[in-house]
Order: sequence, then structure tokens, then C-alpha cells
Amino acid sequence: MSTHVNDKNQPTMINVGAKQVTRRVARVQAIVKLPRQVLTIFKGGELRSRKGPVFQTAILAGIMAAKKTSGLIPLCHPIAIEDCTIDIRLNKKKEAVIECRVEAHHKTGVEMEAFCGATVAALTLYDMCKGLSHDIVIKDIRLLEKTGGKSDFPSPRPSPGGRGSKSLPLSPRERVGVRAR
Repeated sequence: MSTHVNDKNQPTMINVGAKQVTRRVARVQAIVKLPRQVLTIFKGGELRSRKGPVFQTAILAGIMAAKKTSGLIPLCHPIAIEDCTIDIRLNKKKEAVIECRVEAHHKTGVEMEAFCGATVAALTLYDMCKGLSHDIVIKDIRLLEKTGGKSDFPSPRPSPGGRGSKSLPLSPRERVGVRAR
């Protein structure tokens, strides 16, 4: 049975009143496949379109979306986000890898905030580059990590160079994109 349905089978918000406040962290990743026409504007770690710096604009849009999640997803609790970071880089396949990390001390998790942040960043990237090509594909939006609740979900990111299954930070050589806090 869904946690968002009451005994009358009607949608309901989960009552978190009796839960303890804990440190909640979630990381979500979205992949955006960029066609050749879009990659021609990639210079100095940034896509520069006629609309402006694409990655920087996508980062701001993603952060704004994470802060407004409860207004977008009907049964989400409003959460005072303490930290939201969005990282955008190109992987070896020349796809934009967007990772949104959200942190808060709260009675409920922040994974939906991280999902909104990563997804809106991806949508913004599409919007700013669609004048160059409509072959942009947003794919593989997934939870990487969720901690602080009764059921943590660690899912290590694929490690470049086969360094094992642990989630390791990218080296400066592996990083191509930008990061904002």
C-alpha cells in the first residue's frame, strides 16, 4: 500500500509530527545527451548560447526548483533547505551529467527536492539549446543517495577508470564542467 493513501484510499500527506529531526541528504543525477550541434558551443567548461551561459543558468534554475518542490509535488512537505549544490560536467560520451545534492535538518527526506533540482536543470539546458537542435535527450534521472531517514539508499556513482564500487570524487582531469553552491 502506498504511504500517501489513507484508509479510505484517498491521497494524504504523511504525518511526520512524531518523527525526529535528523540531517537529511539526497543526491540525484540526470544525464542529457547533447548532439553535435550543441557541442560546438562548448568552450571553457561552459555551453555559451545566444540566451547566455547554459550551465550557469541551469544551475540557478535547478536550485530555484529544489526550493519550490512542495509547490510542485502535491504531497511533499515544505522543507527549509540548508544547502543545495548542482554540478554539471561532460562525461566521456560528451553527455551533460547533472548532479543535484540537497541537505536539510528535517523530519522527512529531501530526495524530491534533489529530483526537482536535477530535472529542472536538465530542462533548462534543453530550453537554452533547443535553437541549435531538438535532438537533445534527457535520460537516466535517478536517485544516487539518500541518507538520514529510516531507510538510507546508497548507490555509488559509476567510478571512472574502474576504481571499484565506492563513490569517489572526480579528479580534476575527469571534471570538465562547473559547480555552484
